[in-house]
Formats: sequence, structure tokens, C-alpha cells
Amino acid sequence: MNIEIKKSIKPIKYNFALNYMEKRLEQIAQGKKKELIWLLEHEKVYTAGTNFKNEEILDKSIKIFKTNRGGKITHHGPGQLVFYIVLNLNERGKNIKKLITSIEKTIISTLEEYKIKTFSDRKDIGIWYRNKNEIKKVAAIGIKVKKWIAYHGFSINISNDLVAYNKIIPCGIKNKKVTNLKNIKNISYNNIYKKLISNFLSNIES
Repeated sequence: MNIEIKKSIKPIKYNFALNYMEKRLEQIAQGKKKELIWLLEHEKVYTAGTNFKNEEILDKSIKIFKTNRGGKITHHGPGQLVFYIVLNLNERGKNIKKLITSIEKTIISTLEEYKIKTFSDRKDIGIWYRNKNEIKKVAAIGIKVKKWIAYHGFSINISNDLVAYNKIIPCGIKNKKVTNLKNIKNISYNNIYKKLISNFLSNIES
């Protein structure tokens, strides 16, 4: 498997990561670099995908970074694990649906290893956790495809600041809130990134 895997220790500025991925995409398209999986945390930032609406910003004083990924508005920050990919779908059957399904299966099966039951939703994309009658999002997915190379990826909330989401309508969904793994089950998730990598590689090659 010809995929470079890297993990950043310190939080990364969102704009730096975006520029890095776009440069990597061009290098992959030219056959100069390997595909990439990049795990990191971001410095605090609100990002808006191509489908967001202004009314989804509840606090107009916050700064929004407009990005070219799919999806709507969300918040990144320390305590949230971001799993970026730059994958060449030209060599993977040009199958975007399979990639999204692989991401969903990766998150769900990884959380099952922690005895946390979650599910995907075709209508409200992402990974969700149900507690009694309340459904909350624990992971967000956003993919962009250019030249049949997919980039961006998904984020999973581990111990991040949930208050930050009160200033927006996360992912444009009004009637469901956001949670993190520490709220669901207060245990150590130090090695979760290793499980995510292993499961993702298994899912995209199956």
C-alpha cells in the first residue's frame, strides 16, 4: 500500500492544512507523491463548506473560514481528532460512494471497540449517537473531489469544547446537537487514531 501516514503533535492552522492538501493533490495527480492520511488537531476555527447559509451563523461576531469542502458550518479545535485524506480515486474505481461508506464504517467499527454504538444517516451525513430519545453528532464528514482525487475527510469529537457549537447551527441541523466521546464514556482514547487508521485502510482496500 502506497499511502503516507503522518500525525501532527501540535494543533495546525486550518489554512495551512488546506493549502498542504491542495498541493499534495496536484503532486499526486502528476505522479510525484504518494497518497496521504494525515491526523491532526486544529487551532480553534469555524469553517463553512460550500452548502452553508448565513442564517446558520447565530453569533455574527465570529470569524468564518470559507472552505471548498462539501457540507455546511462546523467548529474545529483542540480535543477533536481530524482525519484528513488525499486519495486517488482514479485508481480506486472512481467510487465516491464507496469512500463515504468506508469512512462511516471506519468510525462506527472503531467506536464499537470502545463499546460505543453509533450509526450513520444518509439524510444528515455524519456519525450519530443515540441516548434515550436524544440523538447527537459525534463525527462529521466532508469530502471534496478534484481530478478524481478525494481530499478533506472526517473529524471525530473526543474531548473538544462543545460550547463553541452554540454560536452556529452545526452542519445546518437545527434539531440535533453535538457531543464528544468523553461525554459519552469518560475513558482514555489515546490510541483511537491507530484504530482509525487500521480500520480505514482495511475498509478502502476491501
